[in-house]
Amino acid sequence: MNLNDHILLWNHVFMKILDVRKNALEPGEKLSHYQLPASAYLYMIDGTARVRMDQHCYIIDGFHVVHGGKLADLEIETDSGVAYYMILYKAILPLPCRMEIQQLMEYERPFQNQFGMIPANPLDMYQCIEALYWEWEQPTKLAKLHAKVLFQQWVYSLLEDLHNQSIQPFKPDLVTRAVEYMNTHMQEPLGLDKMGEELDCSVGHLSRLFKQKLNVSPIQYLAQRRVERAAYLMTHTDATLQLIAEQVGYPDAHSLSRSFKKIEGLSPVQYKKKQRMNGAKQEIPFQKKHDLPHLMQENALQPLYSHLYNDIDYQYQKNVGGELFMQGKFKMTALSMLLCFTLLLAACSSPAPSASNAQPETATPTAQSSNQTTTDGKSATSVETRTVSTLRGDVVIPANPQRVASDQYMGYLLKLGIIPVGVRTFMLNESWIEKSGISEDIIAGIEDLGGEFPMNLEKLVSLEPDLIIGSIDKNIEDYEKIATTVFLPYWEGETTSGPLEKLRRIASVFGKEKEAEQWITTYQAEVEEAKKQIDGIIKEGETVSIVQVGNKALYVMAAEGGNYGSSTIYDMLKLPPTQQALDMKEGFENISLEVLPEYMGDHVFIYGSQDEGANEVLNSEVWKHLPAVQKGQVYAYGSFGDKGDEFVMEDPFSLELQLDTIKNLLLNAKK
Repeated sequence: MNLNDHILLWNHVFMKILDVRKNALEPGEKLSHYQLPASAYLYMIDGTARVRMDQHCYIIDGFHVVHGGKLADLEIETDSGVAYYMILYKAILPLPCRMEIQQLMEYERPFQNQFGMIPANPLDMYQCIEALYWEWEQPTKLAKLHAKVLFQQWVYSLLEDLHNQSIQPFKPDLVTRAVEYMNTHMQEPLGLDKMGEELDCSVGHLSRLFKQKLNVSPIQYLAQRRVERAAYLMTHTDATLQLIAEQVGYPDAHSLSRSFKKIEGLSPVQYKKKQRMNGAKQEIPFQKKHDLPHLMQENALQPLYSHLYNDIDYQYQKNVGGELFMQGKFKMTALSMLLCFTLLLAACSSPAPSASNAQPETATPTAQSSNQTTTDGKSATSVETRTVSTLRGDVVIPANPQRVASDQYMGYLLKLGIIPVGVRTFMLNESWIEKSGISEDIIAGIEDLGGEFPMNLEKLVSLEPDLIIGSIDKNIEDYEKIATTVFLPYWEGETTSGPLEKLRRIASVFGKEKEAEQWITTYQAEVEEAKKQIDGIIKEGETVSIVQVGNKALYVMAAEGGNYGSSTIYDMLKLPPTQQALDMKEGFENISLEVLPEYMGDHVFIYGSQDEGANEVLNSEVWKHLPAVQKGQVYAYGSFGDKGDEFVMEDPFSLELQLDTIKNLLLNAKK
């Protein structure tokens, strides 16, 4: 952009100083690969050095100004020693403003630009930044205001020099910066919102640039990079698939396996065997951020196999609640915390409690009250609380929480008469809702808190919840900064606890044990009636297997801890599993087609037979020669589809539908 437009934006933005630092490097010392947490000015005031900002180098000798944007990679090397100031700042465009100003900010992003220059009046700028640093170090609000004034003076002098010296800043490539960010944060849950925030650009703008340059979305590109890194680790190390999954940003081995097959066309096990048989040594596909080529050319990016990629990525064996593959530990930097701390304090209705992560397996609530005294000495309304005793400590929660947010368990909560104020997107689209009889107005009144883990923290703050239910351990600390949080793990390792046990756990948190037991009693009576109706279809001595074949996957469910209806088939209806299913240590096992016969019982329930890729199994000779297939003792049910079905979740509404489906499958086969 031209300098006049840059100056125009400086006249419209609100500038927030984040930090002012004074640093020095000793002779021979080096600052290596420091990623700028915000837009920054460096003012070198003494010594000589070589400064590299991304791929641009500046030779410093005495006074020199260098500017870089957020996430720029900074290196400083010095033989003689160097001293410098650093100003970290953020430019915020207040709304509303003219459309052309918004477009300039969106597309030009001048505060991300890089440049270096020798100031015309170095001592004047030195005195200004010295005073700015001194005021910034003072604790008073008046000093902070003066620091802001001095910063404006500093910027004015700088823009005047840029104009007079006709210096054109270098505009970094946003796609290259995004790719670098993905490579360095691959282990973290990277959603579009998160990347847009870190890169100081809108999600729409980032997606458009990726489509223009690489012909794929940012999420598709990230999935490809993760799979490439996983492929390298599988080929060159003996690490388990679970360890590799965590290393490349997946919550578990199954999630990685599903994504791997979508992109590579074969499972990780098949890929590893193929690589070892060929004796191939794959080149390292993962480049560290500082190894990326200057102004990364498109041909430096390996091709993406988008035709194998499926955007519906919530359908993981382990993540039955819809976890996206970019889950993982959500890390907030100190700078991010500094920016949002004031907002959190203002938004929260009460101080965040000190409750630790809780796993209410042995929850024993006890009622208590807290009396508060006002400034005039009168007693305020007492606040009723309950203490939930858990394996991870006691959590003090409201006795009757009115504003509950949850990243899982919506069906459980609704069955107990609790209407959450906010849940993840996936919860609001569950297939059982249409058949549940719940009013559309009730569902419409539940806030959508985004499709990822953790829930959208900004929206979560605005809802002012008095209790948050979190299902993933890595997200609990983020939730606890907002409101009282109870940790209820949906999955434990590779296995899910029983759905009735889940209901009891949730009920114990809310004091709804009676309601939970009433539903369980009714449901178990329906199960007993169903068992009578299907009696004799599975003959004595015969066994039952459950397989999932859709989406180019082949999984066998375990006798305990599986999903996709396995709890209904094995635990509720007590249909006899095979010995292989009994021996499985986890809730499922990913197998190859060649060994399928070893896992199959006399009767086979097959989930996903209508889904993409299922025909590869169903049309194979291995499948056709299975005894259960030849005897017609195969029961096809379920499909992921757009929303999945009642077998994706295990809440009470889903269990009721599952029971009817499985019962009717067997009764129809009997006819």
